[in-house]
Amino acid sequence: MSDRIYNFSPGPAVMPEEVIKKTQPALWNLNGSGIGLMECSHRGADFLAIYKEAEATARKLAGIPDDYAVLFLQGGASLQFTMVPMNFLTKDGTADYLVTGAWSQKAVKEAKLFGKVNPVCSSENENFSYIPAIDTFRWSSAPAYAHFTSNNTIFGTQFRTEPVPPAGVPLVVDASSDIFSRPIDVTKYGLIYAGAQKNLGPSGVTLVIVRKDWVAKANPGLPTMLQYKTHMENESMYNTPPTTGIFVLNEVLKWIDGQGGLGAMNQKNQDKARPLYEFLDNSKFFRGTARPDSRSLMNVCFRAPTEAQESDFIKQATKRGLNGLKGHRSVGGMRASIYNAFPKKGVDELVTFMKEFERANQ
Repeated sequence: MSDRIYNFSPGPAVMPEEVIKKTQPALWNLNGSGIGLMECSHRGADFLAIYKEAEATARKLAGIPDDYAVLFLQGGASLQFTMVPMNFLTKDGTADYLVTGAWSQKAVKEAKLFGKVNPVCSSENENFSYIPAIDTFRWSSAPAYAHFTSNNTIFGTQFRTEPVPPAGVPLVVDASSDIFSRPIDVTKYGLIYAGAQKNLGPSGVTLVIVRKDWVAKANPGLPTMLQYKTHMENESMYNTPPTTGIFVLNEVLKWIDGQGGLGAMNQKNQDKARPLYEFLDNSKFFRGTARPDSRSLMNVCFRAPTEAQESDFIKQATKRGLNGLKGHRSVGGMRASIYNAFPKKGVDELVTFMKEFERANQ
């Protein structure tokens, strides 16, 4: 009998079990070196091989061209909210932001410290329950860049495809909660960033993919650690990198590759989310909160008729081994986070429990 339960947490989130099993012996003795993973030098041959493999696998999965740098940084997406405008926005310049949730709002707040912000669109009028239509977008005349959040974990919405900014404007995306869950055309972007703790590995590592020629134009008058140039020229090792996190991230990338790559991962994620959304569409008790044309494959948000019933549902689900279903404190309800590594069987178990709970409460 397994001693593990179904983890619906929004992050840090479920990991592939085979990755966890590969990490366990490495923590004690990495590659027969007699030194544990957490003890090895980031300049040593064992770790450098891991770093190179992680970069190569990321490039293979996403088709990342040589004119893009692949960086493994720290500080999460929240530091990227600051680093992007620090590097690319001037005091008199304007950056375009698509506002579709709490994380994009936080990104806007940071950008305003360095220049002007033009809100291209917003779905705040309906509590961020949808992705705004293209015909509502209002781009500025000459933005330094355009920024969007591809998947909104709190509200359960997701862009079907990337927005198209005016010609020549670098596109920046916070892809923290759906990175490598589906194919991505890197060449459409100036910069992609993602905290690892949802689809790529443990908390503490941030993947950044950035166009090298854009970095060359960045503001040079910044503290050393806050310049993308610093990390690009030093292969993410200007300071000691998060070595254990990069090891795990590398194993996750190899696991995704073994699943068939990003196309196969996308199909698995669609097949996984479908039965849950189909149940919500037909339920007379539960209701999904995201508009159908904006639904996320990563975070499924739903409500019951009353908060008391929601509290009871979460308690009973936890006892049944369905953990982490409580919605974000700002919106309430329930949220099932079903990232790449979440097993389809866990979704089936959740739907079965939801049907039983509905029958018992009608």
